[in-house]
Amino acid sequence: MDEPTSGLDARAAAIVMRTVRNTVDTGRTVVCTIHQPSIDIFDAFDELLLLKRGGEEIYVGPLGRHSSQLIKYFEGIDGISKIKDGYNPATWMLEVTSEAQEAALGVNFAEVYKNSELYRRNKALIKELSTPAPVHGLPMETTLVVLEKPPIHCSETAVYNIHSHNVWNYFWDLGSKRKKKQDVFNAMGSMYAAVLFLGVQNATSVQPVVAIERTVFYEKEQQGCCVELPNLLIQTLVYGVIVYAMIGFEWTVAKFLWYLFFMYFTLLYFTLYGMMTVAVTPNHNIAAIISSAFYALWNLFSGFIIPKTRIPVWWRWYYYVCPISWTLYGLVASQFGDIKSQLDDNDQTVEEFVRNYFGFRHDFVGYVAVILLE
Repeated sequence: MDEPTSGLDARAAAIVMRTVRNTVDTGRTVVCTIHQPSIDIFDAFDELLLLKRGGEEIYVGPLGRHSSQLIKYFEGIDGISKIKDGYNPATWMLEVTSEAQEAALGVNFAEVYKNSELYRRNKALIKELSTPAPVHGLPMETTLVVLEKPPIHCSETAVYNIHSHNVWNYFWDLGSKRKKKQDVFNAMGSMYAAVLFLGVQNATSVQPVVAIERTVFYEKEQQGCCVELPNLLIQTLVYGVIVYAMIGFEWTVAKFLWYLFFMYFTLLYFTLYGMMTVAVTPNHNIAAIISSAFYALWNLFSGFIIPKTRIPVWWRWYYYVCPISWTLYGLVASQFGDIKSQLDDNDQTVEEFVRNYFGFRHDFVGYVAVILLE
């Protein structure tokens, strides 16, 4: 609370602080900044964080009954005058720690505090309370906050289920058909549709959430909270297993894991892109407009509508900076880039066709994975 008693008369200020005190007595922690508190208001506090000009700490600790511990601490410093009977401890504290008093005594109260037993006790308490580090509790806390928004997660789940059903209807067993060029195009089309549709859905759905909780998100970001990672992993596993089986891709451990890998990091970079657009724009409405422009460019330079080998040289640089192009490269090259069977309508193998037409090489899949990680 920022100066809850400012602008109030003595009676109103007392009522406010009594309410704050009652809240604290229920076991909650309340932090207040107070400007020139009276004796009664100052006595309502349990602990004090006192800063000098510049933000350095000069006292952090309990006040004690009638500010006894605060008074004892400052009176223990050489040259500090004793407090007079009935004098306001808050006023006395500010007077004896002023810049003029520091200059007169030739001391730095921040250094005095850092060399005190009180400082060492505080550091020991911080170390004790920080063990073990809260790296597991913070993601769980943020996960619970995210799960408190069931409409968002229900809509995402519904979208994934609907898309899986569409895959069942339109792309059933396309991955096992490799006799014609069109079969390869169809299989790549299923990948392209999944990447673009689900990626845009993830980026769009996360924007209003981040916009509403932007301040909290920044705080959690500093604490290393990555709540989206497990959520996206679950989405990838559920969607990937169902769709991989429906499309009929080759069931080998390496190809299946590559499929999950590229789908996971694709959903991740779309989600993070949605967060970024909210962070650099005033609100999520403008973020959605800006995002749409990039979706159109990514769609055009993804390598599906126009393969890399047919993009004009002076525009090919954008293909290399388009994230979807690397996703499709990894998916197609890992699934079809090592197939030696001959195409019926072409004198090339599937591997040669994928390399010559799309520019995808199976031996480059590892490098593609590194590029997506970066």
